[in-house]
Amino acid sequence: MPDPSEPIRPLLAQASWTNTETIYSSIILILLVLAAITTSSESAFFSLNPKEKDRLKSENSKISRIILDLLSKPRELIALLLISINFVNVGIVILSTLILNKMMEGYGEVPKLLVEIFGITLLILITGEVIPKIYGANNAAKVTRFMAIPIDVIRRTPPVSWLKALLVNGTNFIGKAGKKNLKISSDELEQAIAITTEESTSEDEQRLLEGIVKFGKTEAIQIMTPRIEASSFPEHFTFNQVVSFVIEAGYSRIPVYQESADNVIGILYIKDLLPHLKNNGDFDWKTLLRKPFFIPENKKIDDLLQEFRSMKMHLAVVVDEYGGASGIVTLEDILEEIVGDITDEFDDDQVDYKRLDDGSFLFEGRTSLMDFYKIIDLDGDEFEAMKGDAETLGGFIVEQSGRILKNKEYIVQGNFKFTVVSSDKRRIKWVKVQQN
Repeated sequence: MPDPSEPIRPLLAQASWTNTETIYSSIILILLVLAAITTSSESAFFSLNPKEKDRLKSENSKISRIILDLLSKPRELIALLLISINFVNVGIVILSTLILNKMMEGYGEVPKLLVEIFGITLLILITGEVIPKIYGANNAAKVTRFMAIPIDVIRRTPPVSWLKALLVNGTNFIGKAGKKNLKISSDELEQAIAITTEESTSEDEQRLLEGIVKFGKTEAIQIMTPRIEASSFPEHFTFNQVVSFVIEAGYSRIPVYQESADNVIGILYIKDLLPHLKNNGDFDWKTLLRKPFFIPENKKIDDLLQEFRSMKMHLAVVVDEYGGASGIVTLEDILEEIVGDITDEFDDDQVDYKRLDDGSFLFEGRTSLMDFYKIIDLDGDEFEAMKGDAETLGGFIVEQSGRILKNKEYIVQGNFKFTVVSSDKRRIKWVKVQQN
């Protein structure tokens, strides 16, 4: 007589297989949901725009404070999310492999391997990466608010918190090691900007980028207003003379010198003078002078900008190696090196150069070399290497020729011919520039 328990054993085995498969499948579904939530969170947190961040700052709620705290530590946030995503994905791969091993018994190793590679990869990629990232980017505010508290709890819970700290410290070490070996010159950066310029980039944007690159190696002497062109007056002026000079000059800060313009003793702020305009002419205006800020000619203007900001100043006196004033530099001069010329209602719009019909240019001799480079569209390296102490176009011609050229005399430098149109015994007044 057959044993009645024999047909029951395969049924029990089948029931055991079905239950295990169901449990594994349920866990995989849960892990896929967790992967989708974590991935969408990563996309959402780093897709918040400035307006949404400002809204969070103004709310001052618990959730907004948590979100801002997470965003303030981007390395910790990305490390936390990456750890979570990878743990979930590893769990999905392991459980999916266990299920496939039972489902594909007898199919051979190659088909099973192909299903594991392509099937599981597509499953994770579509449901756990692509779709959640798109959703998170399009609904950044909603997702970050929903996930702020859970992420905050997870980041404080061991062992995730330990792994997060380990990963962040490791990336910091690698980052520092990489920085030590990373060296790039400003010339290479200029070349990179020139190469990567897109058709949609305007000339103003291109000029702005180039100005930022060159900003760090520009010296004060290159952008200063020469002493002979700067408005200043002697200390022996009477109060009425000072008022008349200030009205005619039209500047908010004017250097005051003793005996000669080479010896600046103070800076008069016109706002300090205004309250005393109703006083009699015997008012001692010299009590209003402020201490001048002296800088050397080779001062880098990026360092000078930082000093202007920290000292809350707008004007510096440039001195030569003998301590004499050679010119002045203002905050406006520095900013113009990046953004171009800044004009206001008090600026003189008179042009110091003319474009002639034959394509040549007519420049005033006192035109600075930096302005000459900008107008002709040159990098100026060739001229800078040969200019010596000259800072103006007329000074450059005198430096190259060794004397003040007379009318119709000329010099040739590179592809340019500089012809003196007008000069006197003291200086070159007008220069015609032709490109060969």
